[in-house]
Amino acid sequence: MSDHEEKKLDGFEDGTDDYSSMSIDELIASTKADIARVDRMMGTSRLPDAKQDENADASDTPAPDAGEVVLDDGEEDPQSAASAPAPFEPKLPEEYADLSLDGEQQEEDAPEEPEKPRLAPGLKVLLYVCCVLAASVILAVVGWRLADDVLALTKPDEEVTITVPENATVADVSRELKKQGLIEYEWLFRFYCLYSHAERKIQPGTYELNHLYDYHALVNGMTPSAGVRATTELTIPEGFECEDIFALLADAGVASVADLEQAAAEYEFDYEFLQDLPYGDKNRLEGYLFPDTYQFYLNDKPEDVLGRFLRNFDSKITDDMYAALSDLNDKLAAKMRLNGFDETEIADAKLSFHDVIIVASLVEKETAKTSESASIASVIYNRLCSKLYPCLQIDATIQYALEERKEVLSNADKAIISPYNTYTNAGLPAGPIANPGINSIRAALYPADTDYYFYALGNDGVHKFSKTYYEHQDFLASLSGDAADEEGTSEAADGETGEQTDEQTEADTGTQADGGTQDDA
Repeated sequence: MSDHEEKKLDGFEDGTDDYSSMSIDELIASTKADIARVDRMMGTSRLPDAKQDENADASDTPAPDAGEVVLDDGEEDPQSAASAPAPFEPKLPEEYADLSLDGEQQEEDAPEEPEKPRLAPGLKVLLYVCCVLAASVILAVVGWRLADDVLALTKPDEEVTITVPENATVADVSRELKKQGLIEYEWLFRFYCLYSHAERKIQPGTYELNHLYDYHALVNGMTPSAGVRATTELTIPEGFECEDIFALLADAGVASVADLEQAAAEYEFDYEFLQDLPYGDKNRLEGYLFPDTYQFYLNDKPEDVLGRFLRNFDSKITDDMYAALSDLNDKLAAKMRLNGFDETEIADAKLSFHDVIIVASLVEKETAKTSESASIASVIYNRLCSKLYPCLQIDATIQYALEERKEVLSNADKAIISPYNTYTNAGLPAGPIANPGINSIRAALYPADTDYYFYALGNDGVHKFSKTYYEHQDFLASLSGDAADEEGTSEAADGETGEQTDEQTEADTGTQADGGTQDDA
């Protein structure tokens, strides 16, 4: 290997070419080698015969002497020029051959379309003005109709009653308002309610609204505080039972019987006179639904309806009436001592305020005239304080225990097993049997001071009170035959007394008196 080749190899190993020590021929040969390498990389052959020419020249031409410079005169061999490869030109791959400028050429070759006729500038302005006016009129009409619905500008003066049920949505309310003619556009009212949060204000109930109300007034009119809820006036007669009152309220549209019964049995009312009453009985409030004339909202909450009765009852019972209970117990205790009761029995027989309401309900059912109430109460208390008549034997308590009311009670009815049966149970029944008025309550607190143990209803509609059994029998005998026939319980009692002692006979005659009163009632 020559020194020059060794230097060249050394230079390649170092990564650099030492061209300073190379001759012109060596530089040309090196350049050609580089071009050939690039041609191979590019896939071309611009110097296909370079190696042959180089070999031919190397064989024919003597090597120049050291230091001699050989210059190329620039003349090109025609034969080599003819055989030289064509210059490199980039070619489009076949898969892209369909991409061409034919579209542009077709556009250029396409015939020119004729120009469309154009409107005159004046006509354009006229059409624009007409469109603007038409749009303005349409918007004005639509805006007026919407404003008239929202503000009730042209609606008639006419009242309408609507009902908002429980769990009603704004869509339900708007549908009802549309049905009643109070609004025209349900979607607009729903949008207003959404914007004003009206769903928080509208409450279930029955309301009286007017076509003159705008949206704001309609929403406010369906709230409890609006004062425009539909109402009904009801008069609850004295002596009505809870069952009767609930049916009356349901018929008037105030509340359903089922809701009223559930509220009476389970709702916790904050009144002291109800604290000791057990929950779960639909008649738990019996005796405390004060009879009176009331204004009720239609479709009202049952607890609010019952609350009106209880508030009225609470307002009627004064502090003096509560204090009178203590005086009443003292009088009854003294009477029981005279009749041979010991102190334990007297203490057990002490009346509570609830017991007074029970007595008042009995008085209410037995009284024919208001003036008789105190005397009937005295008969009840005299029997409670007597060992001779342990049972009140009042027919009204049997009627309350029966599922169906009867005009005449049979002996089987009087033997019914019930805590309300005053024929078989001594003392007061388990609870009030009606809702007494204030007169009966006062009669129970302030009974007349008498020695009566019997009473019976005469043909004149007035009760006759008797101290003894024989006096009572004489009165019954003085009645006409028709009146005596109506006293079915008296005949039954008379049949029984023939087999009893005198004292037992007098005890049974309590049934006579009370049964006669109940039959009349």
